[in-house]
Amino acid sequence: MEDDEGPEYGKADFVLLDQVTMEDFMKNLQLRFEKGRIYTYIGEVLVSVNPYQPLPLYGPEAIAKYQGRELYERPPHLYAVANAAYKAMKQRARDTCIVISGESGAGKTEASKHMMQYIAAVTNPSQRAEVQRVKDVLLKSTCVLEAFGNARTNRNHNSSRFGKYMDINFDFKGDPIGGHIHSYLLEKSRVLKQHVGERNFHAFYQLLRGSTDQELSALHLERNPALYNFTRQGAGLSMGPHNALDSDEGSYRAVTDAMRLIGFSAEEVESVHRILAAILHLGNIEFVETEHNGQQKGGLAVVEESLVAHVAELTATPQDLVLRSLLARTVASGGRELIEKGHSVAEASYARDAFAKAVYQRLFEWVVDKINSIMAAKDRDPRRDGKDTVIGVLDIYGFEVLSINSFEQFCINYCNEKLQQLFIQLVLKQEQEEYEREGIAWQSVEYFNNAAIVELVERPHRGILAVLDEACSTAGPITDHIFLQTLDTHHRHHPHYTSRQLCPTDKTMEFGRDFRIKHYAGDVTYSADGFIDKNRDSLFQDIKRLLYNSADPTLRAMWPDGQQDITEVTKRPLTAGTLFKNSMVALVENLASKCL
Repeated sequence: MEDDEGPEYGKADFVLLDQVTMEDFMKNLQLRFEKGRIYTYIGEVLVSVNPYQPLPLYGPEAIAKYQGRELYERPPHLYAVANAAYKAMKQRARDTCIVISGESGAGKTEASKHMMQYIAAVTNPSQRAEVQRVKDVLLKSTCVLEAFGNARTNRNHNSSRFGKYMDINFDFKGDPIGGHIHSYLLEKSRVLKQHVGERNFHAFYQLLRGSTDQELSALHLERNPALYNFTRQGAGLSMGPHNALDSDEGSYRAVTDAMRLIGFSAEEVESVHRILAAILHLGNIEFVETEHNGQQKGGLAVVEESLVAHVAELTATPQDLVLRSLLARTVASGGRELIEKGHSVAEASYARDAFAKAVYQRLFEWVVDKINSIMAAKDRDPRRDGKDTVIGVLDIYGFEVLSINSFEQFCINYCNEKLQQLFIQLVLKQEQEEYEREGIAWQSVEYFNNAAIVELVERPHRGILAVLDEACSTAGPITDHIFLQTLDTHHRHHPHYTSRQLCPTDKTMEFGRDFRIKHYAGDVTYSADGFIDKNRDSLFQDIKRLLYNSADPTLRAMWPDGQQDITEVTKRPLTAGTLFKNSMVALVENLASKCL
């Protein structure tokens, strides 16, 4: 690793630029990148450029150069930031946090891994068993979370399709004694369908390519991902641009070994594999209307009953109940009488897809909860509780602009608006207010305050999420088109909102489908198609009850809400958008408390 930071490498800190213009900024960034300097400071903020190749910047030797140093003593580096956060936490005995942000594919997840490795390396050289256990879980959990939460996209071959905030707990000596992972908005619609050139979550391909022939036979699977509707799209794609197709095989072994090392039992790992296999079989189930004496009867059947048998076996549930939950649902009439209502082909297909998405989401959440239960601080001395401190590391999805942007991109970009608002508050607004209070001569820096965009999304009653929730709770047929019309009515004069209806000459949007938000990072056109279904995120109680009564204790633990009787399910659950908004508000408050 080079320590030299001569003038030929440009300015190591953008604060030192003679002129602060976009042209000078980009010129300095490019010069440093071409010279192998992917990190540059802006004061205490570190700018990172993804090199998309391994560089000799990390490891024990590099860690030793930054350990215990001041921020600007060494060239800009992730380790310097991690070291500064760790030193501040120890010296001030107060919580700190590291926020990693940037667009999709910027290298946030890799950065978070290097941060974690640094913190693990510089704590407790005496290698006490408990500290080492926490370190192992912290580091090994990364590849497990990536298997279940990451996927290949057109922008990034290992894209995080969920947000992650990790708290690392330290004792009064500065040794890690536990941790907790908060996950946000898993992109579960990816289970069903992916864009051309993209894959489903890594875990499915790892299972198919990494399992032995005997294991696959027990799961009723074949090795070829092209045989399954949910993995067909990404069947010919690898995990990364430099890997052969069999890299999934190596990853399968690494993830399985990591799960066992972390503390998952062999039975739990096998259960996880059975659940993944059940989801793949679910995706291949198709429905057909039945006939009686040549006449349409309006009944429904599955094309291949063997697939239902496989799902039943792998989920440890009765085959007849699996079939019934796919073909019909139980509803409570006004008199609390239970009625079985048969599905149409479209309704059954919707129920099957909701089933598959929900099982995968619960599986992911269970994996996170399991890691948390293992990583939780143990044997803590109650007299020391007041001295324990936390370093938070936020690695959350970056701003996304795809060829078609749906509900997921809307939520992801709203999240980035919230983080930008926090950044403005902490880095720009507070800094300038402090100069003013101290009477320091300074030139006011003009910046774009994105509060209007955040309000457009989360404002009560009229904000986009409020309008969407109202559409989801309205009795009778309500369409995405009507939802869009309501948005047009409320926001026709908003400077950051438009649609084809409001701007008929803009042919880049479609009538009755698209709306556009002028985000801080650029304009994004969203397709309203599917917003209501994805926000409502409903799953029939029959399916919840089916899985709650599974003979598999791991699967059963994922469905505590399945014990409710249908007649007791009266309260409408919070929508996906509202849950996400609430979690973003809480996250930003948490980060702000650690930064102030």
